[in-house]
Amino acid sequence: MHIRHTPLFRKAAAVAVTLGLAAGITACASDGSDDDVITIGSTEADKSQWKVFQEKAKAAGLNVEVKGFTDYNTPNQALSEDELDVNQFQHLLFLANYNVNSDADLVPFGATEIFPLGLYFKDGSTVADVEKAGEVVIPNDPTNQGRAINVLVQAGLVTLSKDGLLTPTPADVDTAKSKVKITAVDASQTVAGYQDGKPAVINNNFLEGAEVTAQEAVFKDDPSKPEAQPYINVWVTTADRKDDENYRKLVEIFHDPEVQEAVQNDTNGSAVEVNNSAEELQQILTDTEAKIKEQN
Repeated sequence: MHIRHTPLFRKAAAVAVTLGLAAGITACASDGSDDDVITIGSTEADKSQWKVFQEKAKAAGLNVEVKGFTDYNTPNQALSEDELDVNQFQHLLFLANYNVNSDADLVPFGATEIFPLGLYFKDGSTVADVEKAGEVVIPNDPTNQGRAINVLVQAGLVTLSKDGLLTPTPADVDTAKSKVKITAVDASQTVAGYQDGKPAVINNNFLEGAEVTAQEAVFKDDPSKPEAQPYINVWVTTADRKDDENYRKLVEIFHDPEVQEAVQNDTNGSAVEVNNSAEELQQILTDTEAKIKEQN
């Protein structure tokens, strides 16, 4: 699964789910048995988008093998150890944390999508309505709290004591200059807050429980804004292979309209297609890694 808002930072054994494009394609490109096979690591190998993607790749003359993993740590380790050619499951912030904490140098070579984090209000439809309510419920877990606060910053509802914080906490909020009060609760309880009539920032994972769709958000983070860019999902490989021509073709194929239609079906319309260049993604990654090192 692409990391949306609640990545599970646990280490588990990877379960290989091979989805070959043609009979007989069973070997990894990295084992030297078939250098024409591009092996992709994913945590959502069973999604329909990959079936469509593989059909398009085959038509483009590429042999693609997708390997599924059951956790979010193993695909990067497998890539670092040359067990994969590329992976596609994570956003730039997750990649930056992996590189910094593992002293690795994995790089993005193409963008896929972003899953905007939204602000929802049962009794209002505008940011002004939220301001009148005076309070916003947000998730309190480390992964989502900082992003939720930055969503409110982008909406003009919250001011931070210091600009540009990657993962701000409620302690970083300048309450005197902010237009709403923040109440941080367990991510699952943001649904209860919403149902009780309070504006709430709700993870995509819990939208169904709140009986609301991503399209009903009063406000959501903008992929073009600096605060949201670390959450762009990306194609990733090792530094020495980032300019591989066939890897760039993978990016083009992913943005094929039929593949994108499958992505929307898989994500209930919550994914927003992103087309940042490899150079732009690398700059965002470099900046994010620097902020992580600074905060550490």
